[in-house]
Amino acid sequence: MSSIVTDQFRVNNSENFINSILNDENSYYIFLGLSNPGSVGNDVGFGRTTTWDDNPSNPLIPVDNLNYLSHYKDTSLFGKKITSDNVRRVVRRVDWTPNTRYDMYRHDYDTNNLSPVSNKARLYSCNYYVLTSDFRVYICIENGSSGSNPLGNPSVDEPNFIKFEPSEAGSSGDGYIWKYLYSISPSEVIKFDSIEYIPIPSNWSSSSDPQIQSIREYGNSDLNNNQIKTVYIENGGAGYTTGEYNIIGDGQGAKVYITVNSSGSIITTRVTSGGSGYTYGIVDLGSSGTVQNPAKLIPIIPPSRGHGYNIYEELGADKVLLYARFDDSTKSFPVDTNFCQIGVIKNPKKYNSSEIYKENNYSSLNAIKINTVNSIPNIGDTITQNIPGIGTARGYVASFDNETKVIKYYQDRSLYFANNVDQTDRNDVSILGKYIKFQSDGGTINPVGSIDVNFSGISTTVNNKKINLDVSFTNGLSNPEINKGTGEVIYIDNRSLVSRNSRQKEDVKIILEF
Repeated sequence: MSSIVTDQFRVNNSENFINSILNDENSYYIFLGLSNPGSVGNDVGFGRTTTWDDNPSNPLIPVDNLNYLSHYKDTSLFGKKITSDNVRRVVRRVDWTPNTRYDMYRHDYDTNNLSPVSNKARLYSCNYYVLTSDFRVYICIENGSSGSNPLGNPSVDEPNFIKFEPSEAGSSGDGYIWKYLYSISPSEVIKFDSIEYIPIPSNWSSSSDPQIQSIREYGNSDLNNNQIKTVYIENGGAGYTTGEYNIIGDGQGAKVYITVNSSGSIITTRVTSGGSGYTYGIVDLGSSGTVQNPAKLIPIIPPSRGHGYNIYEELGADKVLLYARFDDSTKSFPVDTNFCQIGVIKNPKKYNSSEIYKENNYSSLNAIKINTVNSIPNIGDTITQNIPGIGTARGYVASFDNETKVIKYYQDRSLYFANNVDQTDRNDVSILGKYIKFQSDGGTINPVGSIDVNFSGISTTVNNKKINLDVSFTNGLSNPEINKGTGEVIYIDNRSLVSRNSRQKEDVKIILEF
């Protein structure tokens, strides 16, 4: 027995994912993490390697198990919420270029009927749509092909029209008929365009945008009886007569006008009425008795109710692009840190709360306000605090703001493992294996300096300038804004180490394929 997961299942899953993001009960965030992935000569630690950046195009492959999923949370730095403005369905980018052949849209490509140009068994792998130089998207309805010319013609005229009906793009006679779908706005280009993918408008079925609404409603053949747009000539046959003929099948109302040559072979077809309700069609050529040289005409059935009605189905939108920009607009996004992991987390909870965190940004780092600085730490350095009667607290520096004297840090399991790597036994495990929090009254932070135990609040003043720290301190210490043990990490990507600075912005684009 054999089985498949259909393309429409994937398209439906992408829609369900977006609906989950847009559900007010949920909060999805893109986060950056792991500021110290390891380097030659330094302690590596769990989930790190000294060769992380030896092959920048293929750093350490992420591990998908519960052990690592919690580690990704422990080493996360900060996150930004994914909103309706920052998520779009996307499809492969196919640029229109002159003198290039494109597949025509057909509903019947399969392993026994490969697309002639792309040689693919599934429609969504074919180059049957294009993005033009003015960022408009068109479907190829006809490409000049037939049974006697299966590859069709090179495309000469770039489409640039905005019409409801499919149309030629120019006067070259290249045989191409294009159907306009939508335009990508400049703001969408900035956020979602890439060298590999193009965005699709959101909420197509309910959008009140006048142009989208017009394209969608014109593509609804239940309203205007215009479902079928083309009839493909697989074999022109012989002995036929020029005229208009009915397209029968499980729909109704479609008609096609054919012209024939001197031998009665069908040489052109033109749909005069598209009808509605078809999932298959047969042209009734009025034949009676035995046909000596029968023609084979294939009515091409558009997706859903017609071209433009449901472009997610029409374009096979089984991928989703998530976008976030990290800059220096908030102290939650320190600019002196590094990161080499990008992730997506769903529904982290507030610190010390069972309530889902729903703010636009969060810091997942602990912080310490220093009073007197003895030594400026580097990113990835280990800081310690010897707490009498308790033990030693340890953390990795993720950021140090010399202006505000705030250290941001995290504590992950490599600080407590043998050789920073695993659970191998050692004679000091009872001392060094314990997770201990930094404390206001626990003494100096080594080697940086003393805690400003008198500092509480969310802002500080430096040289008469009030600075918002974005997180609230109590007696010199601040907790993360989220409970790092909560939420579901649904995506993780290991990258070459990126060093942030105040002059750069990180535009993060994540493609999820369903």
